[in-house]
Amino acid sequence: MSITTKTGDGGQTSLWTGERVNKDDLRVEAYGSLDELSSFLGLASHSCRLPETLEALEDIQRKLYKACSELASAHRPQGPLISAADEEKITESIHALEAALPLTGFVLPGSTPGSAALDVARTVCRRAERRIVALAARDEVGQYVRLYVNRLSDYLFMLARREEASLGAIRYAKAP
Repeated sequence: MSITTKTGDGGQTSLWTGERVNKDDLRVEAYGSLDELSSFLGLASHSCRLPETLEALEDIQRKLYKACSELASAHRPQGPLISAADEEKITESIHALEAALPLTGFVLPGSTPGSAALDVARTVCRRAERRIVALAARDEVGQYVRLYVNRLSDYLFMLARREEASLGAIRYAKAP
């Protein structure tokens, strides 16, 4: 079986349920942005140094796969794949990093190769969140997908700072 189906040659694609939509549909934009984020996290994993960061990135990629699946149809008969427990876990992880890395001002992104890659991923995450919010204004979207992606950008920010802190490389912006 080939990955080339030619079914999208007319500018449409299939959702999880089989319904056809335009490739620029908000739903496709939302899960496509999360797919892009996962790819950037894969790239970041080749520049990050800390084993705990690498473990976190793989966990995030697995969650993003579920989030994409959840967004890939307006009416998933199996229900949500991202749960309150997923949102709570990521929030707890953010709080732990905040306690370990008390930041003292605005940070300039990208002081190390790993943190730079995570900062790019963070901005892609924020765009994905905007696409999910736009989709949610039109269609029903699971609340925990929205909450998880919202928290995820903060988590990526803190993972980037941990990578920098491990090398003593956090750079702060100076006041204007």
